[in-house]
Amino acid sequence: MTRITTRTTASDALAVAALLLGVAEASAASARVTAACAGDYFAYCSQHDPDGPGVRQCMRANGLKLSRCCVNALIAAVEVSKDEVARRAGAAR
Repeated sequence: MTRITTRTTASDALAVAALLLGVAEASAASARVTAACAGDYFAYCSQHDPDGPGVRQCMRANGLKLSRCCVNALIAAVEVSKDEVARRAGAAR
């Protein structure tokens, strides 16, 4: 029983380490997007887990409604390109 616990603990530690490495790389961009898009998230996509794939789909579906601040943060985080934003805005006119 001790072996299973030790293996599980080691596996958990490796998973946490991998997660922390990914978070460290993306944390600055994520923090900017989170701060800039919080209002848009609550207005349009709060039914989705903020870290789940559904929130990205929801934000894209509501792209034309998103605040300029949120859109700029998404562009800076390379979640969306300037070209795509311009194309969608042009198509909506």
